Amino acid sequence: MDINAALKAFVRTVERESITAAARDLGISQPAVTKHIRNLEARLNARLLERSPKNVRVTAQGAELYDSCRHALASIDAALEGVSLNDGVVEGALRIHAPVCIGEKHVHPIVMAFLDAHPNTNIELVLENRQVDLIHENFDIAIRFGKIEGQDVIARRIGWIQRILVASPEFLDVAPPVDRPEQLCDIALVATKNVLEKRNELQLLSHANEAVTIAVSPVLTTNSAQVLLKSLLAGRGIGTIQTNQVIDEIDDGRLVRVLPDYALKPIAASLTYPSTKFMRPVVRAFTDFAITRLRAITGISAEPACAFDAMPEKA
Repeated sequence: MDINAALKAFVRTVERESITAAARDLGISQPAVTKHIRNLEARLNARLLERSPKNVRVTAQGAELYDSCRHALASIDAALEGVSLNDGVVEGALRIHAPVCIGEKHVHPIVMAFLDAHPNTNIELVLENRQVDLIHENFDIAIRFGKIEGQDVIARRIGWIQRILVASPEFLDVAPPVDRPEQLCDIALVATKNVLEKRNELQLLSHANEAVTIAVSPVLTTNSAQVLLKSLLAGRGIGTIQTNQVIDEIDDGRLVRVLPDYALKPIAASLTYPSTKFMRPVVRAFTDFAITRLRAITGISAEPACAFDAMPEKA
């Protein structure tokens, strides 16, 4: 019996709660995973998993084995990758998760540059607007917004995502003037759902860090940064958007700042990875490669207090 393969099959089955999913992650057949687990149970003379038609659950003995061996397996993988790294070669597979807004515009080019620099690596880039379970869903790295929770997650702060109000010049030419936050309640607004408080309230911060909450009636809410951007360029209203998404449009005059003395509360952005995979050289190499590039993006500040400093002014 290949004990390393058997333990990997067991660990992945526990994390995925599915033999089929474990087989898919490991790139082997479902019968092969089942055989590995049965051989492991026979060797230990212990029942490690309880199987049913709907799911797989770990037993008490299985949970003890899982806690003992998952870190050891990660260390073995890291050691094997480290040999190649010592020869100057970064290699291995990565699964990366990121929000769509930053993923399409910024993470994708970084991934392509990393692949060019390290041709012995391969990357699966998944872009979704949800928070993933890194271990259960087998992701090596995820970019997360907001507070990081979970003892098995290590986070490395990227910075603070700045968010501002913008509109097209064409919209502002025909819309009522907006010189004060209170005037937003009477004007067409487009926004992503996560920037609105309960009951469609929009909270803005002034230069003095004073909060102003405005009741708004958005004409469009969306979970897509591209839909939001296209709507703003089409003159559908004033929009709340991440600064990094509209730098080019502001530079060429297609969009302009609205209420430049106010901004939305910035969001913390972090690179996160499971603690059991932190030492894998390919994970470390990508993190070091990506974080300097992400921090260099206009609209991502080192501190929340810097949120106004790098923001484009109204043309």
